[in-house]
Amino acid sequence: MKRAWSRFIGVLQRMEGLYLSRMGISLPLAVIGLVVLSDLLAGRDHYLTPGIVVAPSLAAITVKWRGTLLVCLLGAGVQGALAPYDGAVDIPDHDVIFGQLFAYGIVSVFSVYISWRRETGARAFTAITSVAEAAQQALMQTPAPRVGSVRLAVRYVSAADAAQIGGDLYSVLETPHGVRALIGDVRGKGLAAVQTSAVVLGAFREAAYDEGGLDCVAERIDLSVRRHVTTGDFITALFAQFDRPDSVELLHYGHVAPLRVSPDGSVETLDPADPWVPLGLADMVAGGPTSWRAPLLPGDVLVLCTDGVIEARSPVDHSFYPLAERVGPLVAGSAPELDAAVERVYADLLRHAGGSLSDDVVLLLLAPVPHRLVGAA
Repeated sequence: MKRAWSRFIGVLQRMEGLYLSRMGISLPLAVIGLVVLSDLLAGRDHYLTPGIVVAPSLAAITVKWRGTLLVCLLGAGVQGALAPYDGAVDIPDHDVIFGQLFAYGIVSVFSVYISWRRETGARAFTAITSVAEAAQQALMQTPAPRVGSVRLAVRYVSAADAAQIGGDLYSVLETPHGVRALIGDVRGKGLAAVQTSAVVLGAFREAAYDEGGLDCVAERIDLSVRRHVTTGDFITALFAQFDRPDSVELLHYGHVAPLRVSPDGSVETLDPADPWVPLGLADMVAGGPTSWRAPLLPGDVLVLCTDGVIEARSPVDHSFYPLAERVGPLVAGSAPELDAAVERVYADLLRHAGGSLSDDVVLLLLAPVPHRLVGAA
């Protein structure tokens, strides 16, 4: 029930951001004016003022409760003023006019209540969103546009209702071992997925500084997941380490393969040499994954994402978003301006998906700073 009410409030908020909210109180007032004009033009033989009952209903979804109450009182006053003109008070049997007033009163009471409930719900929705934003900042710790020797840009979107955090995660840190990045996707939903994300990110932020190799970083995170995550969730993940100016070290745990976009727009999928199971499942197989190196030339951009990107479906033909086919011209030559590039990719993704996404999304673009600029401010 709470989830349904949250969705209802979200729909109303989106409506308020469109036509109805822009009309505001003018829409119900226009209805009152239209009914009054129609009644006067129709003459005394036609009793059209009961149509004013539409005005409170419209006010309930376009203005706050005080405005709705004002519309209700104004509508009642107009009906009372027109009653002598229409001859309603001259009818010997007053059941008609009493019935009209009773119906109008009931509609008015419910309209004011709906408007009040919508207003308080919207405030609660806004408060939840604000808390979610603060939680996202605390959990994700959005990095600066440049971390050490790497420029970056990120777009994080949660598909959860009334929230801005979910099961997708990322982190980019400057460590004694170079700039280390993590992107992951929790195979779970709701609060449990957020808690699992917190475990993974907390373990990464500690291990990234302490451990000498990416494999050791991943082992510590996997141990933390098995120790602290009791829901059975597992996490696909991809680790990256920028410790050389001409290459990046990658370590794969069942995640979407990264893409390398050259300045000329050509795209290469960096498939892992040794694909591995997700974090949290490593105890089910023997051994461990092997990292591999991929060259990075000046101007190259490394594109990391979660499966919410490549699994976004078109409402027209239900096809998946072809990231590898479309990211080239959107990112090519953008190494100095990654923020604009990530917004172009996200906008293209939304267009493909028909304007809305059904899963969490992380788009992370990384580009090493040219060696001569590493020490520059």
